[in-house]
Amino acid sequence: MTFSLNAKIIEPDNKENIDNAIILLHGYGGDGQDISMLALGWKRFLKNTVFLCPDAKEHCVVNPAGYQWFDLSNEDPKYILEESKKAEIILLKFIGEVKKEYNLKNSEIILSGFSQGCMMSINLGLISSENYNCIVGFSGKIIDKIDLEKRKKSNTKMLLMHGDADEIVSPSSLLEAKDFLIRNSVEVKTNMIKNCSHHIPVEASSLALNYIKNNLLL
Repeated sequence: MTFSLNAKIIEPDNKENIDNAIILLHGYGGDGQDISMLALGWKRFLKNTVFLCPDAKEHCVVNPAGYQWFDLSNEDPKYILEESKKAEIILLKFIGEVKKEYNLKNSEIILSGFSQGCMMSINLGLISSENYNCIVGFSGKIIDKIDLEKRKKSNTKMLLMHGDADEIVSPSSLLEAKDFLIRNSVEVKTNMIKNCSHHIPVEASSLALNYIKNNLLL
């Protein structure tokens, strides 16, 4: 099948039956190839799992070699919210294609992302009418709490991680997201990584892998 988004796809080596999918969403200015490095580290521990790392539709304004899920050149919160909703529609179509191609349910799909990809994962995990298996987010935030609370339909459990020295997305975003999720009856685990800037360190990757294994009952 040809997906609506160009994607780096990593399937099991031995062509085992695919029981689960992990969709990895890159950050602002990144691409599927970048975020696929996580998949390469997790792959041997997650049997029967396919990893899909799509490129966003839009080229990044500040880095034309990379992509963006939504534009950040205009800092108006209303503009950012509307652009992120457009990205939701695109990603929901892609997820639907993944479900059809691999004959999977939401409960067999994990959404994960870094920075802007984390923001999209959180939204997608809560606006769906059916829970995903879980969400794993790195260095992100909730785009608009008031809007998300109005549109929330599900309670996909989450693990959110952030570096305490993040200079791009404030570390306080982790605490704000945790408070929002708890108030809205979403099971959430958080971890603030010490001496970590805006990237995914080995510690966070390992914590994420263990969380995923537990949720897939591996």
